[in-house]
Amino acid sequence: MSRQLLTHQTSVPDVAADHQTLRKPKRRNVGLAFIAPFSVLFLFVFIVPIGYSAYISMFQNKLIGGKVFIWFDNYIKLFQDSQFYDGVIRVVLFTAIQVPIMLFSAIALALAIDSLRLHGTRFFRIIVFLPYAIPAIVSTLMWGFMLGIRYGLIGSLNKAAGTSFNPFAPETTMISIGVMVTWGFTGYNMLIFYAALRAVPRELYEAAAIDGASEFQIVRHIKLPALRSSLIVTIIFSIIGTFQLFNEPNILTTLVSNSGITSYYTPNMYAYSLAFTGSQQGYAAALALVMAVFTIAIAYAVQIKGMKNAFNK
Repeated sequence: MSRQLLTHQTSVPDVAADHQTLRKPKRRNVGLAFIAPFSVLFLFVFIVPIGYSAYISMFQNKLIGGKVFIWFDNYIKLFQDSQFYDGVIRVVLFTAIQVPIMLFSAIALALAIDSLRLHGTRFFRIIVFLPYAIPAIVSTLMWGFMLGIRYGLIGSLNKAAGTSFNPFAPETTMISIGVMVTWGFTGYNMLIFYAALRAVPRELYEAAAIDGASEFQIVRHIKLPALRSSLIVTIIFSIIGTFQLFNEPNILTTLVSNSGITSYYTPNMYAYSLAFTGSQQGYAAALALVMAVFTIAIAYAVQIKGMKNAFNK
């Protein structure tokens, strides 16, 4: 009898173990089923286009002979192209000036809303965020008509004051584009900062006020450090967005005249012109891949720098 009980007791764990081993593959299959839609989209929307771009960047279309395999000649030609460097330098300068102004404005607006001293904060949030919901094409058309010297606000002011200020002169066109981009994306970044501020417990502010901290000290020592992680995210997103600058200058080429905008005004415009106007798809693909690597490198450097500062503090 004791032997039968012993064999029965030893067999029960074996059955349970076998049952668990049968469940593990099912759980793994369920997990794979959940990530399968994303994996398929990621493959066909991201990996395949990059691979195809790398493939066609090795070819060149010629009048005699058609498509010819030229190895890395497109990349060698690109790094010797003065028009490519002209567009890259312009976009880098634009990023270095426009992004800090935009993020500083977004932080100031987020702090103002979080202070609870403004009336109608919900309406104010909607008004500030509303420009982000407007498509870039519509926004550019609106600003183009408003800043144009032949019509709109600036044209009327010039007639009234007897001046000849032109926001779309070659030396001021990039400033006007910066105004459009800042107007469109400040509200989006403001919401990110405001969400980070809302995550800070209100009891912390009350404790600081009881200890005699002023409003400026609360902002400096509590609120601004709470924005550090969200600031890194917005900087990375803003760098990626400004390096892809295309809609605003491309639309302004047909909307205004003598603006100084060329086919290589930005790297994206240059790639578009090469691919669809110059029939140089291979050269355009090489340019796009180089700019992608350049953008990823800068965004990664910003992320590493921000993480180091966060851990040090």
